[in-house]
Amino acid sequence: MPIPWLTVLQSVPWSDVISNAPKVAGGAKKLWDSVARKPAAPPTTDDAAQAGPQPAALTDRVAALEAQVAELHRQMLASSEVIQALAEQDTQLIQRVDEHRRRMRRLALALGGVALGVLVLGAAFLLRGS
Repeated sequence: MPIPWLTVLQSVPWSDVISNAPKVAGGAKKLWDSVARKPAAPPTTDDAAQAGPQPAALTDRVAALEAQVAELHRQMLASSEVIQALAEQDTQLIQRVDEHRRRMRRLALALGGVALGVLVLGAAFLLRGS
């Protein structure tokens, strides 16, 4: 069963979407700014080495966890970059949809005027012919 796209698009509260678009874009920009400012990995100190000899397994585990944290940070940066790009595209899309909505309203009004003019001219023509 195909999705009735027109029904789906008509059910979207476009006024709410349009009014909230700047908030979404601003939130994405704040997210990107906060994530981009964080360091890639926390600085490691040699406190553990100064405290005494560490078991090799523990040192290997710490190194693996640091690598995992660095990879997660890289993924978080990539994700926030995608979110920012999507928010910007969403803002542009909403602006275009709003422009099309206004254009359709003007076209509908113009079509109504033309239809009214045709009716008036047709009525005048019929009245003259009688």
